[in-house]
Amino acid sequence: MVSAGWEADMEIKQIVEAILFAAQKPMTPKQIQQVFPEIEQPELEEIQTAIETISVDYQPRPIELKQVASGYRFQLKAGLSDWVSRLFEEKPPRYSRALLETLAIIAYRQPVTRGDIEDIRGVSVSSSIIQTLLEREWIRVVAHKEVPGRPGLYGTTKQFLDYFNITSLNELPTLQQIVDLDVSVEPQTIQEKREEPETKQRAIEVREPASEIED
Repeated sequence: MVSAGWEADMEIKQIVEAILFAAQKPMTPKQIQQVFPEIEQPELEEIQTAIETISVDYQPRPIELKQVASGYRFQLKAGLSDWVSRLFEEKPPRYSRALLETLAIIAYRQPVTRGDIEDIRGVSVSSSIIQTLLEREWIRVVAHKEVPGRPGLYGTTKQFLDYFNITSLNELPTLQQIVDLDVSVEPQTIQEKREEPETKQRAIEVREPASEIED
């Protein structure tokens, strides 16, 4: 005979799975708990157990339950997004090297002012770059530097972590790993110099795609 407790656990699991599946943003166990009527809310430990069980259930499937900075969400497993993206006509946004360099400086050196970023890059930072990062909610003003003019100090957000599929800044690659990556692709760059002009141009476009956002 199936116990009432087991049936209750299964019901909680199904409800939690449905909530996460229907949610349009990552959700924490506390947020999931608040979806239940107040008198029927399970304990947070029960919700966490349900989440862990669901995660195991989805391991052999093309969809996974992933923990990111803002909570848990269902998403495609790595390597399958290219296939599914064929369903959509809209192409993902592409960003300039200047924007990505600015974002990297904020991520690794935060909190930083716009002046700090310009000192590191050696060039001025376009207002449109900062505005784009703010609009995407990848960065925010976390404080103001106590100097004349009190410029804003920028830091990254949970939305930034969610977009890059990580839970904390500790999961970012180290600067040494980035340097090692640059070294590892150097032979490819040398090979590209030997290619025909048209082929070389295509390789450059893939490596440094054009962007709607200018430096």
